[in-house]
This record gives sequence, structure tokens and C-alpha cells, in this order.
Amino acid sequence: MGRMLPLIVAVPLLGAALLVSTGRRMPRPVAETLACACAAVSTALGLALLARGTTDVVWVGDWPPQGGHSVGIVLTGDRTGLGLATLTSLLIVSVLAYSWRYFDEPPRGHAGAFPALILLFQAGMCGFALTGDLFNAFVFFELMGVVGYALTGYRVEQARPVQGALAFGFLNSLGGYASLLGIGLLYARTGELGMAQAGRALDASPHRDALVITAFVLVLTGLLVKAAAVPFHFWLPDAHAVAPTPVCMLLSGVMVEMGVYGVARVSVTVFGGPGGVPAEDIGRALLVLGVAGALTGAVMCWQQRHIKRLLAFSTVAHTGLFLTGVALLSPRGMTGTSLYILGHAGAKAALFACTGVLLDRYGSVDELELHGRGRELPVIGALFTVGGLALAGLPPFGTGLGKALVEEESGWLPVLFVTVSAVTGGAVLRVAARVFAGAGRCAPERHAEDETSGEDEEPETSRPVRRAPWPMVVVAGLLLAGALAVGTVPGLARGAGVAGAHFADHAGYMAVVLDGLRWPGGGTVETAWTWQGAALDLLSVALAGGLAALGVRRPAPALPALRPLRHLHSGHVGDYVAWTAAGIGLLAALTWW
Repeated sequence: MGRMLPLIVAVPLLGAALLVSTGRRMPRPVAETLACACAAVSTALGLALLARGTTDVVWVGDWPPQGGHSVGIVLTGDRTGLGLATLTSLLIVSVLAYSWRYFDEPPRGHAGAFPALILLFQAGMCGFALTGDLFNAFVFFELMGVVGYALTGYRVEQARPVQGALAFGFLNSLGGYASLLGIGLLYARTGELGMAQAGRALDASPHRDALVITAFVLVLTGLLVKAAAVPFHFWLPDAHAVAPTPVCMLLSGVMVEMGVYGVARVSVTVFGGPGGVPAEDIGRALLVLGVAGALTGAVMCWQQRHIKRLLAFSTVAHTGLFLTGVALLSPRGMTGTSLYILGHAGAKAALFACTGVLLDRYGSVDELELHGRGRELPVIGALFTVGGLALAGLPPFGTGLGKALVEEESGWLPVLFVTVSAVTGGAVLRVAARVFAGAGRCAPERHAEDETSGEDEEPETSRPVRRAPWPMVVVAGLLLAGALAVGTVPGLARGAGVAGAHFADHAGYMAVVLDGLRWPGGGTVETAWTWQGAALDLLSVALAGGLAALGVRRPAPALPALRPLRHLHSGHVGDYVAWTAAGIGLLAALTWW
């Protein structure tokens, strides 16, 4: 059964190749059905392998290590990586179902273009989650970036999508080059590209090494760009504002989380031993970036009236919370972050799905311009409201359970997590109150020059839809149901507890991959709900509701005192490159401090 692990990556690749080669002659329903089938096969394989409860290590081409060295490609199906690949495949199926006949006319008559790009995106993300080799992680990293660039600028006939795609492609390419340079330095130091082999080689000479520190900073730079961590995040809001809604569901639902996973994997598996970077240095760097990202994202989220940008900044804020959980470098921190990511993926993708319905119905994603018009869509309004509550951490959603587990690791973390969850959830609930209940002022004021309004957007269908298509509604509901299942199905939480304990075990990973051993029994994290955790979650929800009630009384959410922060998000690639360089310097300083 373990030999089927490569098929999780190979099936969508083969499906994409078939769609590209025959899409011009293939009827559209056939192309879309084929794409859904390929994604569903990968999902089924991931679920079947997860159900076995073992870690599968596959050396592609049957080239296992000889004398501790290897030249083959290794895929490692541990619970965390395999779980993330399965989550990716599930979201791909959801996105393909959501976008069933989404574009009324295929570009240049090629029915297979969009589904082929989605399958390539899936292959890149699944390969990244499963690979145990740094160079192949970079290859899959770049595949994600190239396809994400194409999907963001899919409407190439319009100027704004092209501009957003250029920012996406430029910054992610810059991050990729930094990671590749870091991998080269690590190879020069260890002579290994495999994560387990490089980690073991570093452990063999435990002393602080400037080359190792530099490699760590450069490798993490690319991953932090992909994760949209502050100050590497500037591409994300611009991309979300112009990308098709199904693409936004993937960018915020799973691609950003891939970056967080990569940061955690490299920090623990490669550099987490005695010969790598000291744990306190790693933790300090990730903690500072996480707190800065959580607060910056929350503040910017509250300032938005463009709903897709609002949700994008919410993702920036939650990425900061995820990095804060990873910074603990503990089994409980990893477990809580994993559950938080699972719940966030369902809730955030559902919110974007609801936003896509608004865009196609009214040709706008402006919170003020849409005032009260959503009364015609009561089901979408209910789903959007539930998504906002889930984002705030409402028990028993998976977001609430993951948030509670991380909060219990330190006395000051509840302040950060409750505040950020309340502000981001409150911003979403404010939108729900204005758009679907008609609360607050009805006439939008003229927006500031540095503010993106979201009015006069082009619908993503050839004509406005009069009622929400049932696939869009069903997908949004199922995504929220998945977020709820994360917090209510005991088996999912228990599996995350075992995965978190294994993930944080630096020596255990090397023993499983290189020595063929099994994980030691009994390693798990208690994931049951506690009264303290539930109370903090309810506090977040109550504060979110209060903030939303206060927010709808204002004619516009912008605060002049925070205008300098908005000015930083200028839309100019040169400015974003400068902030990326500053971020590299900050990361280096925090690591060496």
C-alpha cells in the first residue's frame, strides 16, 4: 500500500497532461469530470494511507541510501505531510466542483486549460508536502509558484489581474531564489540534499556555524514569502483582489499553509538538532514574525471595505498565529497549529466561496456599496455569518480547538490569540451585518485614494447570476461542515495529536526515514476540549460580535491614524522587494541575536 504514495502526485500530473494535450477536442463536461476524477483519486489515496496509521517512506526508482548517502528522490508519508496533501486534494475537489462550468466560454476554445492548471497546482502542493528532499521541495515550490502566477492572472485580457500576477510571480520567484541559494549553502556544508540526511550530518558536528545560520535564513525566506508572513506578505492582498474566486480559495485555504508547513519542517527536521540552529533562536525569530504578522494582518483586515482584500489580510493575521504556534517548537504547539490550519482552511475557503456568489450576482465586492443587497441571498448570508464565527474561534469548530491548544502553552498567548481572532472575525461579521442584514449606513462615502473599494468589479460569469448556483452553495456548506468536523470528530483530533508528537521529534524522523525504524509507541498529545479553552473561544466570539456591532455604525471602516500602514501596501513591486530585503535582514538579526 505504501508504494501508492507517489500516485498522490502522479495522478494529477498525468491528468493535467491529458487535459492539455486533448482539451481542445474534449467536450467541456468531459474535461471537468476528468479533472474532478483525478483530484478525487488523490484524495482517496491520501485518506486510505492515513487510515493505515503508519509512516510510508518511498525511494523513487528503488534507490535507497547506500552507506548513509543517497541520490534518489524520497517521499515521506508521515501523518502531518500526508494529512496536508489530503487536505489539498479535498480542497481541489471542492474548487473544481465550485467552478463547474464557472467560465462560460473557455479561453481560445480550450476546455481543459483551467482544470489542467488546477491539477498542476495540486501536484505541486502535494509533492511539496510529501517530499523528504530539499531540492525537490524547491522544485515543487516553484511549480506551485508558476501555476499560481498563471491562475492569478488567468484573465490576461484585463490589466489588473496581470498586475497582481506580476507581484505574485516576482516576489515568489525572489523567495525561491533565496531558498535555492540557502539549499546550495547547506549542501556545501553537509554534502546532502535529503532533509533527514542533512539533519543527521549537521548533528555530527554540533557547533554554531555562520554558514548554517545563513543557509537557515535563506531557506526560510522563500518559505515565509509563500506563507505571506509579515514583512513578506505584500503580494497576497494584491493577488486576492484580482484572482478568480476559486483560486483565492486555494491561495488562502492551503497554499499559504504550505509555507507554514515548510517553515516548521525545515526548522525541526533539518536545523532542529544540536548541529543546527539553537531552538531558542529559531523560536525567537518565528515568534517575532508571528506576532508582527498577526497584529498587522488584524489591523489591516479591519480597515478594508474590499471583501476579498479583507479576507486576504485575515489570512495574513492567521498566518502570524500559525507561526506563533510553530515557534513553540513543542508537540502541543504543532498539534494545535495543525488543527487550527485544518479548521481555517474550511472556514476561509467557504468565505471566499460566498464572496464569489456576491461578485457574480452584483458585480461588486465593496462592503458599503453592497449594503443590504444580500437580503436576496439568505442562505449565502447564513453561511457567511457562520464562517465569520468559525474564524473567530466559535466552539466546536476546529479553529477553536486548535486555537485553545496553542493558547494553553503560555500565559500571554491567550491575549494575542483572542485579540486577533476577535478583530478578524469581527471584520467578517461586520460585512455580514452590512451586506446581508442592511445594518448601518446605506450610502457609501467617497473612498480615500489609498483605499481599495471593490466596487465596479467585473463578474466572473458572462452575465450576473440571478440566484446562487447550487454547486457554489453546497461547496460552501460542505467546507464549513469540514471545519466543524475537525473540532467534533474525536478520531481527527487524536490523529493530529499523534502527528504533532511525531513531527516535533527530530531524531525520530531521521530514524524512520534512514534506518527503517518505526515511531516509538505512546507518543501523542491530548486534544480534548477544556473549559478554559472553550471559555477563551467564547470570549473571542463575544468580542468579535461587539466589534462588528460597533463597526457597522461607522460610514467606512478606515481610520486616518492608520493611513501610513495602508501606504506601505502601495502596489509597487519595487516597494515590496525592498520590504522583502528588510525582512531577510530582520530574520538574520533575530536568528543571530
